[in-house]
Amino acid sequence: MDGIIVVDKPSGMTSHDVVAIIRRKLRQKRVGHAGTLDPLATGVLVILVGGSTRLSDKFVAFDKGYSATLKLGVKTRSADIQGDVLLERPYEMVTRAMIEASFRKFTGLIDQVPPMVSAVKHKGERLYKLARKGVTVDRPARQIRIDVLELLSFESPLAAFHLDCSKGTYVRQLAEDVGEDLGCGACITEIRRTKVGPFTIQEAVKLDDVNETHLRTWRPAA
Repeated sequence: MDGIIVVDKPSGMTSHDVVAIIRRKLRQKRVGHAGTLDPLATGVLVILVGGSTRLSDKFVAFDKGYSATLKLGVKTRSADIQGDVLLERPYEMVTRAMIEASFRKFTGLIDQVPPMVSAVKHKGERLYKLARKGVTVDRPARQIRIDVLELLSFESPLAAFHLDCSKGTYVRQLAEDVGEDLGCGACITEIRRTKVGPFTIQEAVKLDDVNETHLRTWRPAA
């Protein structure tokens, strides 16, 4: 049994949880995913089955698309609404025009420091494991590319936006950086991955509905 399944990951579970469920559904040991989504996040998660698991690096390299909402005035340990609150600041002075101006600063090639709650390794250990211990370490900035960063709606303190970006982009960190630029702090309240390369949310299968008929063949372009 080989192929891929484009799954619409539900909120509240890890990407590895999704893999475990699909292993049971398909009675297949060789199952993996191509690109982690946080438990808070929903949306496109490409599942690799059988021999397709060796294509993981091809999928990870794809550009991504997201829709998300940030909340002004709150900074948390994990940069999302589920993390411990580190500080709260006034946000009432922030306008739509200010957010749009800030978004323009973060469009194009930029340097981004990965958040502590991420899978990046430091001396062989995942940052999120260090974060659980209350340890913070210096992280080198990485260059990422943001092609589209569009404000969809703004009802203070919530700002919904759309993002098209390169691999390695952390949406939670982007929201936090925008909040710092605006002087009030911000964190993510919801995030949905809408595409991974050519695969879109419109074709994604609900996890409860996944079965063998959803397996499809995919080969990288030469």
